[in-house]
Amino acid sequence: MPISALPSPGHTPVRADSPVRPAPVAAPPPAPRLRPADREVLWLYLLTRVAVWTTAYCTRWLFPASGDARVPAPVLAPFEHWDWGHFLNIARDGYFPEGPGEGDNREAFFPGLPLVLRAVHVLIPHWTVAGLLVSLVAGAVAAVALARIAELHLPGSRAGRRAALFLLVSPCAVFLAAGYSEALFLALALPAWLAARRQRWLLASVLAAGATTVRISGLFLAAALVVLFLTTPPTRRDEGTSRKRDAAWLVLPGLPALLYFWYLYGRTGDPMAWKHAQERGWYRHFRAPWEAWSQTWHEAFDRTQATGYAAQFQADLLAMVLGLLLLGVLLVRRRWPEAVYLALTLWALGTSYWYMSVARSTLLWWPLWVGLAVWSVRRRWVAIAYLCLVAPLSTVLAITFMSGRWAG
Repeated sequence: MPISALPSPGHTPVRADSPVRPAPVAAPPPAPRLRPADREVLWLYLLTRVAVWTTAYCTRWLFPASGDARVPAPVLAPFEHWDWGHFLNIARDGYFPEGPGEGDNREAFFPGLPLVLRAVHVLIPHWTVAGLLVSLVAGAVAAVALARIAELHLPGSRAGRRAALFLLVSPCAVFLAAGYSEALFLALALPAWLAARRQRWLLASVLAAGATTVRISGLFLAAALVVLFLTTPPTRRDEGTSRKRDAAWLVLPGLPALLYFWYLYGRTGDPMAWKHAQERGWYRHFRAPWEAWSQTWHEAFDRTQATGYAAQFQADLLAMVLGLLLLGVLLVRRRWPEAVYLALTLWALGTSYWYMSVARSTLLWWPLWVGLAVWSVRRRWVAIAYLCLVAPLSTVLAITFMSGRWAG
């Protein structure tokens, strides 16, 4: 008998007539807290923040509200526009300072960011500085988490750093620097996805619950986590009661939304007051997808809107096309969990009176940035083409937002 056929020490021979059980799938080991690749992503993140603040400085001087201004706007003024006012009002005064049924429809915004903002304000008295600090820290966490997710697809490559770069210079990236909810949502949602990919379901559920306090998109993430759980082969330690316990944790992301609906019911008698506020303030009435597309096309190209608003409608149309193409790729490749997340997102955005903030929503489509990063590693020209295309768009949109014009 050859030596290679002998059983190794401690090995139990398998009889020919005994059933052969497949080896259990081992969960990936936990990643270290901060690796050299993470530090590179953080340096990249800081450099892009310098770029954002440089743009803000130039905008104050070159694009004042008045054409004959002799004094630039205050330093923080470029970041104090549009939705920031709603988050500030909620954090400072609550949802119903004048009583239910009155006010500025601020209940359309979920309480996660205002709660964090109010907590940070205890240490940082200036509200705008507190909001920018929240987004600064949250954006750093999101960039590192996105890079780690991309590395799961191409280990040992530069896909992680590419994914972070593509997100941070994307056309709507200015909203990651402002006091908006996108950075905080990603700082919770992306680590939740990363934990789920490592089969740490309790941690994933807790983080996803945090994401749900920030945006309704947290419920879409929760649905994707359920699909990921159902399509992930269990490890040996997941068998039996452990598997059932992990499944039970997945109800956690829905609890913050239920609590917020309960709060609204107690104050207004309407648990869907957040949805009705969106309808009053932003025309988010339900319409068939083709009707929403038609209305948006009309506003974008039929000269019914000022050119600035028409351009934003055009951007939303383009973003919807991009989202549908991405959804098709995910379905073809059988990436069912990511496809569920994106499909629910597109349905929510594409069934209102007209498209609004679809382009801004691309910041939350992590499969897009991961897919672009993987593609750019395999095809060098992709990164160059992407950067050449988005650099002017990112700059123009940042100036648009910082000068107080509507930027989606």
